[in-house]
Amino acid sequence: MHPGMNPINDSMLSRESWKIFQIMAEFVEGFERMARVRPSVSIFGSARTLPKHPYYKLTTDIARELSDAGFSVVSGAGPGIMEAANKGAFEGKSPSIGLNIQLPHEQAGNPYQDISLSFKYFFPGRLCL
Repeated sequence: MHPGMNPINDSMLSRESWKIFQIMAEFVEGFERMARVRPSVSIFGSARTLPKHPYYKLTTDIARELSDAGFSVVSGAGPGIMEAANKGAFEGKSPSIGLNIQLPHEQAGNPYQDISLSFKYFFPGRLCL
């Protein structure tokens, strides 16, 4: 018999199949929360960029200018360039939005967010823009 024709292991199927609904729920929540955020600009970059790096300051300045011009700024909510983007927007007039991915041994969200969304899966957080 062909391996693809073997009987389905129902215990594995039901557990794995339910992940689809978890992912769908993240899409729905993300789209609903982000639908009201207009206009907006996304700024993503390295989580490893230190605050003393010139790109960190440049990103903070650019995000502040965009925020003051009426654009909400959306980033990945982590450290580095993402933090600089949130920080600049947070200091400006428009909302600073962080879309954080829950990673087991990595980042926590930065403190410069007016709106913070946390996702278990990578792609819903990036597609909700």
